[in-house]
Amino acid sequence: MRDLDIAEVAKRSGVPASTLRYYEEKGLITASGRRGLRRTFDPDVLERLALIALGRASGFALDEIGEMLGPDGRPAIDRTKLVAKADEIDARIRELTAMRDGLRHAAACSAPSHMECPTFRRIVKAAASGAIAAPDRRARSGR
Repeated sequence: MRDLDIAEVAKRSGVPASTLRYYEEKGLITASGRRGLRRTFDPDVLERLALIALGRASGFALDEIGEMLGPDGRPAIDRTKLVAKADEIDARIRELTAMRDGLRHAAACSAPSHMECPTFRRIVKAAASGAIAAPDRRARSGR
């Protein structure tokens, strides 16, 4: 099968060309050559991009994903890292479930003011203490 130019890879993978160039700069993918001014890639890059997408969706940082992709293009995934990430996801699910339940309670609570509702006050206190982390704060902390 012939090599794919960067536009074809972007179209087939849904990954913008700018991101493909960034992934190449980070060493996550490698261009096989050039066709005119355009980078070309081996068709196997699509599978590698799918693995990168899975890693990102799972919450792994690009550097962590890079460690899991062997130089030969085959995954070299540390199973203990997978277990640790699954444990992180479980903890986040517990946090989100508690938040969801608290918000549903606050929405239906008959207290005259939310601040008079003990459940809502616990949620506010947990958020203030950092026990409940906002998704954007997690991203900045590298989680």
